[in-house]
Amino acid sequence: MPARSQSPQPPVSSPQLSASPPSLTERRKAETRLHIARTAASLFAADGLRATRAEDIARAAGVAPRTFYRYFATKEEAVSPLFGAGAQQWAEAVRAAPADLAVPDALRYAVTDALAAEDAAAVESLEWVRSLLRLSAESPALRAVWAATCHDSEETLLAVLAGRTGQGESAGGDGASAAGAPSPELRLAAGVASAAVRVAVESWAAGDAPAAGPEGPAALAVRCFGALDAFPWP
Repeated sequence: MPARSQSPQPPVSSPQLSASPPSLTERRKAETRLHIARTAASLFAADGLRATRAEDIARAAGVAPRTFYRYFATKEEAVSPLFGAGAQQWAEAVRAAPADLAVPDALRYAVTDALAAEDAAAVESLEWVRSLLRLSAESPALRAVWAATCHDSEETLLAVLAGRTGQGESAGGDGASAAGAPSPELRLAAGVASAAVRVAVESWAAGDAPAAGPEGPAALAVRCFGALDAFPWP
C-alpha cells in the first residue's frame, strides 16, 4: 500500500506492531531505505526498469553499492518501502480506531485515513505507487515485490485484528484455534480485507483518476468494503 505523508518509519520486521517508538538508529536506517527507494523509483521512471542497475541507484542515492545491498537484495526490492509504508499506516489506523467500532467499520475508518490524498506529499506518494504498479506489468520481479508487500500487509493486519478481537489472548473456544494463534475465520477476514484494499489500489493505478475524489484509492477501497457487507466479519 502507498503511504501518506509522514516521517519515515522502520519497516515491520514481524506481524506484530512495535509498542515502543523506534530508536534513533532505526529511524536513520528507515530514512536511508526510503531515500534509496525514492531514488530507485525516479530512475525507473526516467530510464526504465531494465536499463537501471543497482549500482546506478546507489550512485544516484549517494551510497556505496555495499550499502545498497545491505538494505536490498535486488534493484526491484529497492522500491519495497514505497509499497509497504502505507500498509504500516493502515494497520496503525486500524489499531487506533475507536474500540467500539465493529471490525468492518474500523477497517473503513482506517483505510479512509491511510489512503487519503490530503496534501501534495500524499498525492506524490500515491502517484509513485501508480507508476511502479504500471511498470510491474512488464516485470515479474517487481510484481513479486508487490505481492510480497501485500502478503506482509495481510500478516500485519491479522495481528492487529487479533488484538482488537482478543483472539491472541487465549486458546480454544471461539477464539484462537491454537494457543495464541488466530482462528481460520480471523485469517480469512484479514485476507479479504487486504484483498479489498489491494484491488482498490490496483484499480486506481490502472486508470488516470486523481488520487483524491470518488475514483481515488480511498473511495474505491470503501466501495470494495461495501461489496463485502454480507461477509461474516468477526
